[in-house]
Amino acid sequence: MKYDRILIRYGELSTKGRNRKKFVDQLHKSVKMALLPFPLAKIEVKRERMYVLLNGENETEIAGALKDIFGIQSFSPAIKLEKDIDTMKETALKLVSSIYQEGKTFKITAKRVDKTFSLDTGEINSLFGGHLLKNIPGIKVDVRNPDINLLIEIREEAVYLSCETIQGAQGLPSGTSGKAMLMLSGGLDSPVAGYLSMKRGLELEGVHFFSPPFTSERAKQKVIDISKKLANRNGHFVLHIVPFTEIQQLIHKQIPENYTMTATRRLMLRITDEIRKRQEALAIVTGESLGQVASQTLESMYAINDVTNTPILRPLIAVDKTEIIKIAREIDTHDISIRPYEDCCTVFVPASPKTKPKREKVQFYESFVDFEPMIKEAVSKVETIIIKQGEKMDAEKTEESLF
Repeated sequence: MKYDRILIRYGELSTKGRNRKKFVDQLHKSVKMALLPFPLAKIEVKRERMYVLLNGENETEIAGALKDIFGIQSFSPAIKLEKDIDTMKETALKLVSSIYQEGKTFKITAKRVDKTFSLDTGEINSLFGGHLLKNIPGIKVDVRNPDINLLIEIREEAVYLSCETIQGAQGLPSGTSGKAMLMLSGGLDSPVAGYLSMKRGLELEGVHFFSPPFTSERAKQKVIDISKKLANRNGHFVLHIVPFTEIQQLIHKQIPENYTMTATRRLMLRITDEIRKRQEALAIVTGESLGQVASQTLESMYAINDVTNTPILRPLIAVDKTEIIKIAREIDTHDISIRPYEDCCTVFVPASPKTKPKREKVQFYESFVDFEPMIKEAVSKVETIIIKQGEKMDAEKTEESLF
């Protein structure tokens, strides 16, 4: 038996008060964008639920498009019915029979939002459970771990029947918490940090530092492929690729070796902050995890943060590497991140980087070089790629597009 719609549950959005409409509207936009490949599908928005009317579109493919959208707690393929008990019983029997296999068990889960409905939840469970037991030979009840869970939801406008609940991405819809810039390398950590930030409603744009010929086009492509995975979470992702070769070479020429990593991170942060201003973002997101590498000690963060007053968000600050790897696998970025193509953060790593750099020392070393013109030039030559879900647009120079 075919479902005619998908019922979307809001989850955390349901706890919002006066701002609830803003969150629901943003989720509507995300769902609408994800459904662009399905032109016949229509969206129906209500206060407590959102519905995707299939209109003949493939239910499984649409479910695949919905499962990565932040703001969706769960969703169920469903059938909409009038509040007629005989019709409900007949449809429930057809639905369960269409998926029943010998030896499987079932339960009824009733939700009675419309309190004027003639049966309460206990009576619904008893009536429909008895009807299935009587008409499906061999089927048994298992209320704890059933093979089939028939959901019967009685709402004011209609009744909805379903036998499947699919876990959504949860979190908050994209953009409801503002915009931030993600410092995106080709490693494991920053994509996971980006994912967790997006889950809390941040709209992200990526900033990647590219140092040819020391880093290859394959390393650049790796970051683009990671960006595609992030684009699947809200329909699009903007990636800014910064030419960093000249600045990196100058750092290694002018700054003492054990301080080059600290100076490099400071210059990256300054450039990211300039792009942030132009893109009207409010924060910078990094993949730093406390103590993981030399540049992520508390002393290093203190010395590096000195170059900006912009909030630096670190979703992974207290997350172990094993946990990061686990999340990377779950969001499908792990295998891309471990491709053996080095980025500019790894090819110029000094033999003995300073783990407890002094802010005053790095300021002193940088005072002999005027980096400002080089920062402005790097920002003016940023290459911007707008990646849409399932599609990559051509790269454009920033002076021709966003900047």
